Amino acid sequence: MSEEGDTFWASLAEKFFGVIIIIIGGVLLYFTATSTLGAFGLFFGVVSVLLIAIGVFLLVVRPTE
Repeated sequence: MSEEGDTFWASLAEKFFGVIIIIIGGVLLYFTATSTLGAFGLFFGVVSVLLIAIGVFLLVVRPTE
């Protein structure tokens, strides 16, 4: 397979997993904000924001050519 085709599929996979991670982080943030978790609320809030940041990073990064 050519290098151009490999780059296309790698980029597509990064975008796909970025969107999936953003959705998971958003759902986790929603359920963290709407429930009473006590001391674990801050932990799960930080984890969900980190997941959203990683997903956004995967969407904006470009593979090397």
